[in-house]
Amino acid sequence: MKEHGHSQSEVEARIGAPPGRGYLRDVVYGGIDGSVTTFAIVAGVAGAGLSPVIIVALGLANVLADGFSMAAGNYSGTKAELDHARRLRAVERRHLREDPEGERREIREILRRKGLEGGVLEAAASAIAANEEAAIQLMLEGEYGLAGVEPHPMRAAVATFLAFLLAGLVPLLPFVLGMAGAFAWSSSMTGVVFFAIGALKSRWSPEPWWRSGAETLLIGGVAAGIAFFVGSLFNL
Repeated sequence: MKEHGHSQSEVEARIGAPPGRGYLRDVVYGGIDGSVTTFAIVAGVAGAGLSPVIIVALGLANVLADGFSMAAGNYSGTKAELDHARRLRAVERRHLREDPEGERREIREILRRKGLEGGVLEAAASAIAANEEAAIQLMLEGEYGLAGVEPHPMRAAVATFLAFLLAGLVPLLPFVLGMAGAFAWSSSMTGVVFFAIGALKSRWSPEPWWRSGAETLLIGGVAAGIAFFVGSLFNL
């Protein structure tokens, strides 16, 4: 089954408006960290034998404060990437105007490495050099390895925060609802979240869904086990 069509109109629409890197990384990163860190607090406090009220208080503080911290960090990191790309774009624009022949050599070399040669190479280099925006984009990709679609810092931050918030609240629900055997329920529900995030991630990976889910479950389980063990040391 083809992932997309190849009619002329479909190709023009897809190439003309590429989706960019998307928010998969932000959602997976935020979701895993939210569930791992919150359940680590739950496991540590439960291991120490402290009150469910303390578990909920510390858990909520972690979800809100750590979630905001992660979102702010992702915003700053993504904005730094964006600023870097814009700076390089300005540099290449200036170089094209100050040293057009030197930039044409760069364009020619990039195209040569893509397999063009002879008259075709020279014609393509001349055509791209004559189009400032096309030349800049080619050099951003070929000279600096930057993607053609600029990231959105605020959207990345919001995606991270929402994923952290939703996944991070799951370990706390049994304690908030006052369920019997709250820690066992929290462990089971968090395990399901770990596995679900991993399985969802496999949609963009060649890995089978069950292997990706099991891998994420293992990572989260190890972190939770460490937290529970440390907490149990203080259960005097």
